[in-house]
Amino acid sequence: MAEQSEGGLNIHPMDQFIIKPLFGDGPLQWYTPTNSTLWMALSVLAVVALLLLSTLRKAEVPSRPQLIVELIYSFLRNMVESVAGRDGLRFFPYIMTVFMFIALSNVLGLIPASFTATSHIAVTAALALTVFVSVTVIGFAKHGLGFLGLFWISSAPLPLRPVLALIEVMSYFVRPVSHSIRLAGNMMAGHAMIKVFAGFAGVMGVGAVVPIVAIAAVYGLELLVALIQAYVFTILTCVYLKDALHPQH
Repeated sequence: MAEQSEGGLNIHPMDQFIIKPLFGDGPLQWYTPTNSTLWMALSVLAVVALLLLSTLRKAEVPSRPQLIVELIYSFLRNMVESVAGRDGLRFFPYIMTVFMFIALSNVLGLIPASFTATSHIAVTAALALTVFVSVTVIGFAKHGLGFLGLFWISSAPLPLRPVLALIEVMSYFVRPVSHSIRLAGNMMAGHAMIKVFAGFAGVMGVGAVVPIVAIAAVYGLELLVALIQAYVFTILTCVYLKDALHPQH
């Protein structure tokens, strides 16, 4: 919201990220239904609707929704196979679910008066930690202690191997941090920029055409970013899965 006060124009672009209870004004508890849980639930319903309703009546000449789902399916399956290998396909349902949830959460967050759940680090960190724990468990389950070979670069000179191993371990545990912050930061930045332009448009009168054009341009860019960030999160998941399945350098 933008307000004209004695101190000038006040724009609060971060207000849109405040988590609020759906019912009442009481304190937030872990079980309190909030605007974030509402839009995450709507994202899940959107995924189910898109994947199920578009394929209930499959035809040789696909309808537009069926074509979209088939293209997404083929694209993601090829990506998993090319990055993680054929043995990574057994985890394809999980990877596609992650992609669809993030993509639809990002896109639904562009609806006016909606809430972008993926702009919160709590949500993206939960997704990233799930990936981190899963690939670590898969790595040890498949290779045992041999999974630790991921951190030992045998092709490097022997004196450098312990140093490189320490760097690799640190890099491995930083993965969920970078994985989550990248998604949340990109979603938050674009939405905040739109809110700033909207604040100027609300007080500039005839001159509001400039920020309105800027809003339209940024909005189109944000739609592209919403899909790209879902892709980036998913392909990094495939890279981490590849390390778990094939830890040898």
